[in-house]
Amino acid sequence: MRESSWHFTRYSEGRQLPDDALLPIPEAVPARMVNEYVYCPRLAYLEWVQGDWADNADTAEGRFKHRVVDRPGGALPPPDQQETETIHARSVWLSAEEEGITARIDLIEAEGQVVTPVDYKRGSAPDLPEGAWEPDRVQLCAQALVLRANGYTCHSGVIYYAASKTRVPVVFDDALVARTRQAVREVRNMAAAGRIPPPLVDSPKCVRCSLAPICLPDEVNLLKTPGESPPEETGALRRLMPARDDAAPLYVQEPGARVGKSGELFEVWLKDERLCQARIFETSHIALFGSVQITTPALSEAFDRGITVAFFSMGGWFKGLAHGPAHKNVALRIAQYRAAFDPSRSLALARAFVAAKIRNCRTLLMRNHADPPAETVEALLQLSKEAQHAPSLPALLGIEGNAGRAYFGAFAGMLKPRQPVESERLAWSFDFNGRNRRPPRDPINALLSFAYSLLVRELTATAQVIGFDPYLGFYHQPHYGRPSLALDVMEEFRPLIADSVALTVVNTGVLGVEDFVASGPAVALTPAGRKKFIHAFESRLDDQITHPIFGYRISYRRVLEVQLRLLGRVLGGEIADYPAFTTR
Repeated sequence: MRESSWHFTRYSEGRQLPDDALLPIPEAVPARMVNEYVYCPRLAYLEWVQGDWADNADTAEGRFKHRVVDRPGGALPPPDQQETETIHARSVWLSAEEEGITARIDLIEAEGQVVTPVDYKRGSAPDLPEGAWEPDRVQLCAQALVLRANGYTCHSGVIYYAASKTRVPVVFDDALVARTRQAVREVRNMAAAGRIPPPLVDSPKCVRCSLAPICLPDEVNLLKTPGESPPEETGALRRLMPARDDAAPLYVQEPGARVGKSGELFEVWLKDERLCQARIFETSHIALFGSVQITTPALSEAFDRGITVAFFSMGGWFKGLAHGPAHKNVALRIAQYRAAFDPSRSLALARAFVAAKIRNCRTLLMRNHADPPAETVEALLQLSKEAQHAPSLPALLGIEGNAGRAYFGAFAGMLKPRQPVESERLAWSFDFNGRNRRPPRDPINALLSFAYSLLVRELTATAQVIGFDPYLGFYHQPHYGRPSLALDVMEEFRPLIADSVALTVVNTGVLGVEDFVASGPAVALTPAGRKKFIHAFESRLDDQITHPIFGYRISYRRVLEVQLRLLGRVLGGEIADYPAFTTR
C-alpha cells in the first residue's frame, strides 16, 4: 500500500478541537483505490484514509503472483518516439494531475504511441458478458486515463486472471470512462468529507476480505440498531476474524541475555549459549525484563514487521514500549483527543468502563466464592447501577473505590484452603487481607500487580497498533508515562483476565511458596515463578469464550482488540454507546 499525499485546510492550536479540524484533501487517487471503492467504499476508506491494512491468504497469494510484474523492468519510450517493435515495461508508476489519479501499472505493451496496459489479478475470470469484474475494469480504465494524460494513445487494455490463465480484453468506451471518472470524484469526496462509509450488510464480500477484523461489518451493523439480537438461524453473527491469533509473544527474563536476529529467526543468547529461538512471523510482540538487551538488527526487524517491544523492570513493572512509526490513522487520534477534551463524552465512556468492571467483579465472586456474601453481591449490583449514572468523574472514582473495598473484602473467599507446608517462611502470605501495592506485601497482591502490568502492556500494544494514543484516556487522567487509555479499557477485564489468572495459579497449585521471594516488606515472584505465571496468563488470553453480544467463539486476546476497535467506532460516530464487555 502506497502512502498518499494530503493537504490540511485548518487546525486548532487550542485544546478544544472543532468538528471540522484537520480536514484532509487528497492530491491524487491511486488507481487501486478506485478498484477498492467500486468493490466496497468502506474498504477504500479504511485502506487509503485511515491507513489500515491486514494480510490474509488471498493477499499473500496475490503478492506472490505479482512478484514478477512488481519488479521494474523494460523502458517505456516517450509518447512522441516511434518504435517499430513491441516494448514491454513492468511496474511503471505514472500520475495524471488533471484526472486526479496516480497508478502503478503492472505491465505496458507499447507499439509506437499506442500502449496497452495489462493488469494482473490472482483469481479466475468471472462468467460475465464483460469478461471481467467491474472494479477490475474501472481500475484498468483509470490506468488508461493516466496514460492518455501523459500523451499516449490507449484504446484498450488487458486483465490477466492468473488462476484461470485468461487474458480478458477491455475496450475503454465512453461509458467505462465516465464510470471511472465518477468513481474518482466519489473517492475524493469521500476522503475529503472525513466520514467512513457504512459497512455492507450481510455481504458475501466480507467473508474473504482481509480487513474484516478491522472493519467489523456485522458487529457495527448490529450495534447501530440497539436492541436487536444475532440472527436466529445461527444464534450468532458471522465470525469474520480468526478466533485466535496464531502469533505468540516472546518473553525474555534471563539476566544478561540478548535478543538477536538470524535470517527469519529471533534468537536469545546468553554469552555464547543460544537459549531459544522464535520465528519472526510467528512473534506477536517481545517482552524484555530487567537487564535483557536487544540488538539493533533485531529491533529494526521488529519495527519493520509491526512487532512491539515491551520493557519491564526485573520485578515485573511495565516501563514502556518501542515500536515503529505511529499508525497513519490520524483521524482516530483527532477523534480521541476531541472526546478526551469533552467532559461529557469522557464521563460517558468512564461510566461504561467502571460499571462493566463492577459487574464482572460481581460475576467472578459469584462463580468462585465458596459462599458468596449476599450483602457484597447486592452491593456490587447497586454500585454498578450507580456507576452508570455518576454525575462526575470524582463521584465515579468514589463509587469504584467503594466497589473495590467490597470486592477485595470478599476476595479471600475465592482462594481454596491450602494444606500446611513444612516451610512456613511464606506460608502465611497466601492469606489475603486486602489489596496493597507499591510494593505488594504478600504473594496474592504480588500476583495481582504483575497480572495488571501484563494486561496493561497487552492493551497498550494493541491500542498502538490500531492507531490510538495509548497515553490519553477518558477515565484515567493524563500522567507522565502512564498509558491512560490502556488503563481505561483494562477496567472491564481486570477480574475476567488478571484476577482470574491469579486465583487459578494459587488454587490449582501451579505456584507455591517457593515461587516467591521477600525483600523487606515487599514480596515478588522468583524468575521461575514469573515464568509459570506468564504461561498461565498467556493461556488465559488464548482461552475461547462465547462473546456475550455477538454470540461467536473468540479468544480473550481477540476480545481486547475488538473492544478497542469498537471504541474507535464510537469515537468516529458510527456507534452511539460503547458496548462494554460483561459476562454472565
